Amino acid sequence: MPMFQPSRKDGGVLGLDGGGDGRILDVESAVKDGVLGGVAVYGGGGGGGEKLDLKKMIEELNLCEVPSVFICPISLEPMQDPVTLCTGQTYERSNILKWFSMGHYTCPTTMQELWDDTVTPNTTLHHLTYTWFSQKYVQMKKRSEDAEGRASELLANLKRVKGQARIQTLKELQRVVANHSTARKTVVDEGGVALVSSLLGPFTSYAVGCEVVAILVNLSLTSEAKMSLMQPAKVSSVVDVLNEGSIETKINCVRLIEMLMEEKDFRTELVSSHSLLVALMRLVRNKRHPNGHLPGLTLLKLISTLKEVRSLIVSIGAIPQLLELIPVLNPECVELALFVLDILSSLPQGQQALMDCSNTIPTMVKLLMRITECCTDYALSILCSVCNLSPQECSLRAVDAGLAAKLLLVIQSGCSPALKQRAAELLKLCSLNFSDTMFISKCKLTRTIQ
Repeated sequence: MPMFQPSRKDGGVLGLDGGGDGRILDVESAVKDGVLGGVAVYGGGGGGGEKLDLKKMIEELNLCEVPSVFICPISLEPMQDPVTLCTGQTYERSNILKWFSMGHYTCPTTMQELWDDTVTPNTTLHHLTYTWFSQKYVQMKKRSEDAEGRASELLANLKRVKGQARIQTLKELQRVVANHSTARKTVVDEGGVALVSSLLGPFTSYAVGCEVVAILVNLSLTSEAKMSLMQPAKVSSVVDVLNEGSIETKINCVRLIEMLMEEKDFRTELVSSHSLLVALMRLVRNKRHPNGHLPGLTLLKLISTLKEVRSLIVSIGAIPQLLELIPVLNPECVELALFVLDILSSLPQGQQALMDCSNTIPTMVKLLMRITECCTDYALSILCSVCNLSPQECSLRAVDAGLAAKLLLVIQSGCSPALKQRAAELLKLCSLNFSDTMFISKCKLTRTIQ
């Protein structure tokens, strides 16, 4: 960290070590020479206006990159009341006083024993910090005001433009609402949601649909706005975009449908669409763009909770597709995929589809005790469904895949009693086709039992 020490300049103000070359800089020199990133000195609240509060500016800006000279070595947060020790190191006052109260009489950075425990306010650094943050804050406020005005202007333009001009206006509006919360509020307050939503319909072009969906997912939609979007023609337009769009557009469509499904008056028939489910599975199994897995599986999980749609999910081949995908998914996505497979296994056609897939049993066996207890629960439930459908055939395949040893691990683990009970029942089912000696030998359980 930079060292702070009395300046050699007349006036005796505390100065700033400019970067290890021994130079002591005053405020003007520090800014002029670029020590603080070349920002101009700014005295505060807008040319004689109300003085800005440093704490408020730091909280509202929430910047990821702040010059290290402003950071307290203890908390790693920007300093609001910097004080300097006799060692030349500077800290936030509350942090260093807490350090002293814990019985430490050393400098936290250098671990030097302090010969003087006096803390001296570093007014120069405080002024530099205030100057830097106030300029950033004023710039942010100006950008926000500009974004509000630009959003209003674009909404006005959208009411009168057609064709390519409409697409360009939507692109610009999407960029503004994506980057500025004030612009999003302006669009909502000025009726922009209804205006943008009105562009969705049976004759919506793909280019317009992409931008409309991208705008809507960035806004806070009221129940009234969601009900308007639930019109079949509008949902159909979103599904068309989902089928044709880029990976970013597909994710936006999925997010918008999920937002609509959160509404209490959502109608199941709006997602009982072969086209929607096929497009969703296409997104889910896209291995080139894994960023689509989580949003796609999240929506698929939500849709699978609707009883009326489950058989349609099975009919489009979702079960073998999900089983094939599981080995490349991250743990969060694996849990979502298992949830869907488990809920589909409650259907006769779902059970049959699972049994017909040669990789169902080995995949589920591998997942036992591998990720989370929840995943183990889903995998065990799926195995029970399959083995109960065809006990003799499936139990033989399960034993060959190493199920028995995994079940014993579940029984001996700290899992819930219900999960252990299910494991015990499945283990009993698998052992019915063997004598005890043959079962132990077949499953290589001697070491596990011991």
